[in-house]
Amino acid sequence: MFIHMISKTPTPPYYAVIFSSTHTAETENYADMANHMVELASTMDGFLGIESAREEIGITVSYWRDLESIKAWKDHPDHLVAQNMGQEKWYGQYTTRIAKVEREYSFEKED
Repeated sequence: MFIHMISKTPTPPYYAVIFSSTHTAETENYADMANHMVELASTMDGFLGIESAREEIGITVSYWRDLESIKAWKDHPDHLVAQNMGQEKWYGQYTTRIAKVEREYSFEKED
């Protein structure tokens, strides 16, 4: 279920959680967990969308209505399990940044 499109977000302001990571050599079950996290996040109150790309560095940006929604997602029991597994097995390094989106500019070519 990896995302292959740009999220349609509401008019700002809203928040972006930017998760940048590198993997270890141990990636067994990572894709399944990542897909589960996307599916679970999309059910959370305040979730607005998600975008993800991975090469040497993976970057996932999830969009949220407010800081309370982000906190609820961070503390969700299934997400806590995924965070622990990531630290123990999958990630060599990661950084999470939270930013308030004040403006956005979009372009979409019509077919």
